[in-house]
Amino acid sequence: MFHVKHSQLPPINVSRETEERLRVYADAIQRWNNTINLVSKADLGHLWQRHILDSLQILPLLPSTLEGAIDLGSGGGLPALVLAIASGVHFHLIESDARKCAFLREAIRATHAPATVHNVRIESARIPPAHLVTARALAPLPQLLQFAHPFCAPDGIFLFPKGRNAAAELTEAQARWHMDVECFTSTTDPSATIFRLSNVAPKELGS
Repeated sequence: MFHVKHSQLPPINVSRETEERLRVYADAIQRWNNTINLVSKADLGHLWQRHILDSLQILPLLPSTLEGAIDLGSGGGLPALVLAIASGVHFHLIESDARKCAFLREAIRATHAPATVHNVRIESARIPPAHLVTARALAPLPQLLQFAHPFCAPDGIFLFPKGRNAAAELTEAQARWHMDVECFTSTTDPSATIFRLSNVAPKELGS
């Protein structure tokens, strides 16, 4: 069985400079979204709440001594660029779509975010493991763990925002993975959950 703990997300405060840089990032998404599908058009009117604050709420869950992180399937940079801007932690962004990589590099330039873009498929990426791996809207949890596990240091953690199917995905993952799970109800969407996973290891066949 999993060890599962349910916790509340702490409040978030960022400096005025950080907020300004996040708004520069949000403006870049607005400009580029007409030519590259970074977020759904329906979300553009709620971009700050639906995407920026939704990503920013993860900030207090980052390890206090974190020096670097890896984000998988980065797309438009959510949550990785928001977290890089707000925390100062260097993120490696893995994204296979060259056009989205062009946007990410421009967003990094405009916001001075500490981040590096890798235009490569996840399975082909060669990046040393980090103590944090993130991903948002990439794959169901069992498949996501298969992608992410090789990129995480032995004592590292995973932070995965999940939607209304979070509980079902967690149950399915139980058949394949050992892990400790901490669940945080999203402050921007009560039907969504953020998983903080630690001590993750694949189960032996038949165990």
